[in-house]
Amino acid sequence: MSVRSTLRALLEAGVVRSGITRLHRATRLRHSLVLAYHNVVPDDCPPFGDRSLHLSHRAFVRQLDLLLSTHCIVPLEEVLTPAPSGRRPRVALTFDDGYRGAVTIGVEELAKRGVPATLFVVPAFVGGGPFWWDAVSSPEGGGVDQALRERALRDLNGRDREVRSWAEAHGLRRDALPEWALVASEDELRAAARHPGIRLASHTWTHPNLVRLSPAEVQAELRRPLTWLRQRFTGVIPWLSYPYGCGSRSVEAAAAAAGYAAALSLDGVWFAPGCVNRYAVPRLNVPAGLSANGFVLLTSGFCRRTPPTPATAESGHG
Repeated sequence: MSVRSTLRALLEAGVVRSGITRLHRATRLRHSLVLAYHNVVPDDCPPFGDRSLHLSHRAFVRQLDLLLSTHCIVPLEEVLTPAPSGRRPRVALTFDDGYRGAVTIGVEELAKRGVPATLFVVPAFVGGGPFWWDAVSSPEGGGVDQALRERALRDLNGRDREVRSWAEAHGLRRDALPEWALVASEDELRAAARHPGIRLASHTWTHPNLVRLSPAEVQAELRRPLTWLRQRFTGVIPWLSYPYGCGSRSVEAAAAAAGYAAALSLDGVWFAPGCVNRYAVPRLNVPAGLSANGFVLLTSGFCRRTPPTPATAESGHG
């Protein structure tokens, strides 16, 4: 561990022990928080892809148990309703992309504890994958090069096939990836949805940057997944998670027109249920690499946005 990491750990521990986090949580009893996860992988799984997205099994269990001791974990739909009286703030758990690890390992831990959560699915990738951000991530840096990320979202519209083609044409290295980089199958999603409290929702059809698409393309990306999900699964809710956290006024209007009740961004803050745009509900990204004390700080309102971690940098992916 580097000197910087050691100092960070000591600072986090000191702040948590001081009781400040309890005070911060007490000021948020009438507010809601939505957490954004991506994948949960076995503890012996070697690092791969965009490492900030792939949380170890052990770390996820520790975070779940910490949340259960400090927060009231509620279904996603409840975060927009007035908060009842209580001693703990409300938090909802979400998982983007439908990674196999989240749908199997993650849901198993949720089910053991009776914890609700919402899985946002990209139907075009169900039973397939990996996603471009795992396929082209730098093995040395542990994530997507920032210049490549900007090009992918801006010039290539966040479209998987176009990003892969561009990366291949420019000779970017592609390492073999483990099964945990893949997306859950229909059967795995169906098994997950059988657990009480587990809901499925839309993460668009192909995970593009909606802001860069034409109105007709946006409508197709939004309408198809709702129909697909409802034809196959129970427990589907009409909520949308914007790919990459990218939305706009026109995209929000398109989501409402497509029949969504609400939509999630990645601009992580606590919010008052009656004072939030229901088509731009903020979420707080939870990256791999957070210490237990760092997670307590993050979920107590002490940090408004995801802090940097020793192991990874925030990807901002959604």
